[in-house]
Amino acid sequence: MRMVIELKPVEIDIDAKAMRIFLKSIEILGGPRKLVEMRNLTWLPSLMAASYAVTYAYDKHYTAEQIAEKLGITKQTVQNILRADPEAVKARLEEALKEDEEEKRTHTAGALAKLAYEEIKQGRDEINLAIELAKSTAQSLGATWAVHVLSRIKGTDFPVNKEVLLEKFEGMNIKDKPIEEILEKLEYPIHTPAELLHKIREALEK
Repeated sequence: MRMVIELKPVEIDIDAKAMRIFLKSIEILGGPRKLVEMRNLTWLPSLMAASYAVTYAYDKHYTAEQIAEKLGITKQTVQNILRADPEAVKARLEEALKEDEEEKRTHTAGALAKLAYEEIKQGRDEINLAIELAKSTAQSLGATWAVHVLSRIKGTDFPVNKEVLLEKFEGMNIKDKPIEEILEKLEYPIHTPAELLHKIREALEK
């Protein structure tokens, strides 16, 4: 009797993948401190939108119109992101970062997100480095609870379950809520630090 093995498609966590691309993009730029030094924190929303657009386009195969609807941006903006030339931007990165015109900034953000996507695809996405970058970014944006969470999980192997996180976060409160109460609301396993932050934020908003 022949055994039939059914292969189910792997579900992509869009939020977690987009966050990895976002953090990798910031690393390519020289880290969050570089953005602060260049007074370019205004880049972050464009970079986050580009990270989501690239994830939806490459991993979900969405059209520009579908992505625009998902992200609440124009179809033209999505097309600018997806048409961006990573190599051209890479050659003049410092100059590109000084652009104030929205269309050019969108194009540069798209190129960075594409570069980051390829780096991650090639396995150049070290977990502890991602944690350190996320901590720096959270500090820059004032999300102190995220900094504490990331500090506690440094060195942790992912994916993780609730028992591991309970041990790591023992005695911790986030926005006056005991960590045990928050962790109880999450679904497990959790595959990346970015996914953990996203799920905690969702639990805090409920």
